[in-house]
Amino acid sequence: MKNYLQSKEGEMLLLLERLVNIDSGSANKAGIDEVGGILKSEYEDLGFTVEVIKESNNGNNLLIQYEQSNNPEIIVVAHMDTVFKDGTASERPFTIKEGRAYGPGVIDMKASQVSLLYAVKALIANKRTGFENLRIVLNSDEEIGSPTSKDLIEQQATGKKYALIMEPARKDGSLVTARRGGGEYSLYVTGKAAHSGIEPQNGISAIEELAHKIIKLHTLTNHEEGITVNVGLIEGGESVNTVAPTAVGHIDIRINKAEQAAVLAKQIEDICSVSDIPGTTLRLEGGIDRPPLVKTDKTIQLLDIIKQVGTTIGIDITDTATGGASDASFTSVAGVPTIDGLGPIGGDAHTEKEYLEIPSFVERTELLASVIEKLSTKE
Repeated sequence: MKNYLQSKEGEMLLLLERLVNIDSGSANKAGIDEVGGILKSEYEDLGFTVEVIKESNNGNNLLIQYEQSNNPEIIVVAHMDTVFKDGTASERPFTIKEGRAYGPGVIDMKASQVSLLYAVKALIANKRTGFENLRIVLNSDEEIGSPTSKDLIEQQATGKKYALIMEPARKDGSLVTARRGGGEYSLYVTGKAAHSGIEPQNGISAIEELAHKIIKLHTLTNHEEGITVNVGLIEGGESVNTVAPTAVGHIDIRINKAEQAAVLAKQIEDICSVSDIPGTTLRLEGGIDRPPLVKTDKTIQLLDIIKQVGTTIGIDITDTATGGASDASFTSVAGVPTIDGLGPIGGDAHTEKEYLEIPSFVERTELLASVIEKLSTKE
């Protein structure tokens, strides 16, 4: 398969360029659906059926499997959306420089989409097994917490033996076997406006109330237990000489263990249910909706298989834990042994410096194809 993939590297880069040069931020339904249409056509040409799960506001989600397959055992998840605003693709389109490819979403995770497709092509072209053992979910909204695809992924994961998640490998090539869970809240505060110079006594400051809540919420952080509560974005007020009538704080939550969620949610709700500044009103929205990816004994067994495959093809496989979230949480909570980071190697995701290490493109695609084949071989 290595020779086949090496001969296709140019094709892979051309497809990657095509995908990267399409704006497909999570709010850009048309762009995501354009990416999905390209991938749908590619898989259908290989004899796969593609079910389009239509969404009215978000991009459509795709369910893909070989038309002659029967009860596939492996679920593979890869997202089509990026974090970048419309116009980014034309501002800094796909480029190659000194062994790296650059562009919006190049590593997170359009290179992974190409890698997955060509892993399937390599298996078919080399008359190997495994491509018929895949249930592929291409989802449209991972970067905003997978609101339309979370239930779909959990449903599709039920009963599967393995889950392979196509987030990129870490910069050092490590796979991901543990991730923190979490969620987001927004706290809306309403006060009363007044001129801060003429009649400040008639005002009730929503910003002052929010400040009290920020301090209290941040005390819930416990680094030893892996709990982080961070009010990372605030808005409020109308002018510098007006007592602020409104304010809002957006809160990021991270947890290490599933059982921490209910306790932490109760603490947050308690803090945000009582005003510190008389006369203000509070409204809390959101929740902790992404469970952690936990490294279980079954995860370790799956990792050992991947390490063996890596050794066979000359790749030293390591693994790591990360604080970032991904759809691996949803396959993990469904009870399926899950490995993440099976895409190519790159870094600086979500920034203008985002890159793919081009030498890893073929290498990690071969690894993915070989892992799929190994997991599908009956012993």
